[in-house]
Amino acid sequence: MIPTNSDPAWYLYILDCDGRYYYTGITTDVERRLCQHRRGKTRGARATRGFQRIEPAYTVAFDTRALAQRAEYRLKKLLREEKRHIVEDQPTAAQLLRRLGVIHQEED
Repeated sequence: MIPTNSDPAWYLYILDCDGRYYYTGITTDVERRLCQHRRGKTRGARATRGFQRIEPAYTVAFDTRALAQRAEYRLKKLLREEKRHIVEDQPTAAQLLRRLGVIHQEED
């Protein structure tokens, strides 16, 4: 699950928006995406427009886009309270995938 040196890592990230909203996304460059969200000028950053404070709350690296997308899809379905627990716990990629039901214990 950890990225290799030959391929760019895919990062799943959660942004804390004004302490009221968690935004979840994936990217290969977290800093670039954070700047885009803060500026609110790109189409992909629409959901975070209007928030005064947008801060990274959780970031985890995956070695493939597919795994990052599967985790993102499952994470977006969680309630805010469940996302808060993930932000507090800061699980590794493998722990997050197990927690979201993307992989099972024996696949690790």
